[in-house]
Amino acid sequence: MLEKLTDIILRYVEVKKEDIKPESRFMEDLGFTSYDFMSMLGEVEDELNVEINQEEAANIRTVQEAVDYLEKIS
Repeated sequence: MLEKLTDIILRYVEVKKEDIKPESRFMEDLGFTSYDFMSMLGEVEDELNVEINQEEAANIRTVQEAVDYLEKIS
């Protein structure tokens, strides 16, 4: 799941793949805007065929939290 999410993240922000770590924070470390983050979640839903609860998504701050959430709903 981390690998899939990393590939999607790289489509939205200009960072090196090796800079995306489980503890990386989307906004502070990776440079996501709120709009980028929500757009990325839409793409994650499409690619992984899952439905992300927007209220729960608002609590996701790190890559690992996103991975954990996606594994829970998959």
